[in-house]
Amino acid sequence: MAKKIQLENFEQTFDRKLTAAEAYAARPRKWMLYTLIVLIIAVLVGWSSSDVHFTGLTVTGTEVAKGVLHGVFHPDTELLFGTGDTDVPYLLLQTVAIAVLGTLCGAILAIPFAFLASTNIMPKPVAYVFRLLILMIRTIPSLVWALMWIRVTGPGAACGVITQSVCSIGMISKMYITAIEDLDTHILESLDAMGCNAFEKIRYGVIPQLTASFISTTIYRFDINLKDATTLGIVGAGGIGASLVQCLNSRRWAMVGAFVWGLMVLALIIEFVSTRIRRKLAHGA
Repeated sequence: MAKKIQLENFEQTFDRKLTAAEAYAARPRKWMLYTLIVLIIAVLVGWSSSDVHFTGLTVTGTEVAKGVLHGVFHPDTELLFGTGDTDVPYLLLQTVAIAVLGTLCGAILAIPFAFLASTNIMPKPVAYVFRLLILMIRTIPSLVWALMWIRVTGPGAACGVITQSVCSIGMISKMYITAIEDLDTHILESLDAMGCNAFEKIRYGVIPQLTASFISTTIYRFDINLKDATTLGIVGAGGIGASLVQCLNSRRWAMVGAFVWGLMVLALIIEFVSTRIRRKLAHGA
């Protein structure tokens, strides 16, 4: 009896292997498509590299690189730990303030854009119009937005906040739309069957599903805005970027090193905190 069972098991295993082998042999042959894709990529790489010509490092570039490295290892400690409005801590706090306000304003303004652009809530023509508007916002780089807004508000932190708010709408809205369109409608149907009104369905069926995703997206955008705030300072939109560029142009390498150290420490702190928050939102621990 035991041998008969073993024989049946062996036959079933053999049949499964034979079926798998037949399925593998009958797989679709797409080698022509794969070859075409590889050729297209090779042509694009060759065409792109034809316009890139490396002529070596210039004397000025080498001096700047050496100066920056020297400044990183020999920073200006008075500037790094000073408390004045031109020292590193104050400029870093201003940069963080620009990123915080820009992110919060953008995240709040992105909520109506996202709901109006979601096809499961609004009619498709209306949703597509708002999606086109969001796409137009996203296609313009942050530096271009800063150059436009600086004509309105003038140089300063206000220009950086407005620029980051507008730029944040484009990216955050796109992420919000994905979360809204992935809503579990069965929960809403259950609440509707229980006799809940529209406010109660939003309070107990929509907000709990979207809160974690919205907060995680906002934190991720804050990381991006914090780095962009440094870049926006180059065009006069506040933050530490303007002072850093001035020191680079005047070749004050010790001050450049102090600014670089401040930016690195700030980036590490923000990355550690934001990672912990996102992990807690995702896994609850």
